[in-house]
Amino acid sequence: MPVGVEKWISRSRYLRWVDALAGWLVLVGVAVALLPKQPDRIIAVASVALLVLGVLLRPLRIRWRPVSGWFGLAVSRSLRPGDRAWFVRDGHADSVLITARRGIRVSIAALSLGEAETMSVRRTRVFLVPA
Repeated sequence: MPVGVEKWISRSRYLRWVDALAGWLVLVGVAVALLPKQPDRIIAVASVALLVLGVLLRPLRIRWRPVSGWFGLAVSRSLRPGDRAWFVRDGHADSVLITARRGIRVSIAALSLGEAETMSVRRTRVFLVPA
């Protein structure tokens, strides 16, 4: 596996933590707006409680990617149909072929999918690193 891909595997973890930090900052702002006359401790506890609730809600956790989504778009910006790329996810990467691209969605074909099957992914939710 290329060194650049290994770097993106480790960066993806850090970017997810930055997403969580951004979420917590948004929740602090919401708590300050909803509880304007409360002490700072109560606001901090309320925002942490909302963050824990957000982490437990899988659909929200999967879709909340304000920082890593922008990085995913930037990294895969140059990919066109016919290009090879690395599909980075969950601590590993697979070699894929870009078969189609429309806006932020990309269709990829991987060896594990079979010859005739492709998978459509949003570039804001995954990292597609050019090979």
